[in-house]
Amino acid sequence: MTSPIFVALDTPDLDRAKAIATSVKGHVGGIKLGLEFFSANGRAGVREMAALGLPIFLDLKLHDIPNTVAKAVQALRPLKPAILTIHAAGGRAMMEDAKAAAPEGTKVIAVTVLTSLDGTDLESIGLDANPHAQVERLTLLARQAGLDGVVCSGNEVKAARKLWPKGFFVVPGVRPADGSTGDQKRVVTPRAALDAGASILVIGRPITQATNPGVAARAIEATL
Repeated sequence: MTSPIFVALDTPDLDRAKAIATSVKGHVGGIKLGLEFFSANGRAGVREMAALGLPIFLDLKLHDIPNTVAKAVQALRPLKPAILTIHAAGGRAMMEDAKAAAPEGTKVIAVTVLTSLDGTDLESIGLDANPHAQVERLTLLARQAGLDGVVCSGNEVKAARKLWPKGFFVVPGVRPADGSTGDQKRVVTPRAALDAGASILVIGRPITQATNPGVAARAIEATL
């Protein structure tokens, strides 16, 4: 079985991203490239990473009016990413248009509540202070919009899967039991996230900041 681990290469440095991807290649299911990487290296950088032979998760969290998001997704079509993220908070029409514009074979996944936010943060922007309720609401909306799945924390993935048994669930903020939480507020261990219903696990610093990323990835894979 392919590993459920996608390593988050959150770096603007193309050579460093390539070196880490090469090191972990045998122990992960793919690589996640986010805004930091994309802003520095663009589509050409994504193509260079794709040439290494690992599936690409393009984590751009698009969020704008439906027409703009659809056109942005169309501009990304030649890259044929395995997974592409948009924000569920953009609403149903935006999600529907993004999915319609995506290439066949690309999973379009909606971000529900960022794992860096907790109840106090949600309240400060006028939302229900319970992240759980907000994740459930947006999971149902993403399902109605015809998306493939959602991004949610390991704390909410069990409830989200109950609402959407055939959905695809991406869980970030995954940290080994002995790992530092960094700027994440809602974290879980890799094993706990999988047991709760995660389809893939996004793991960054515990692998990318290790002395030997390949060894770190293999150690995490062994816990699964």
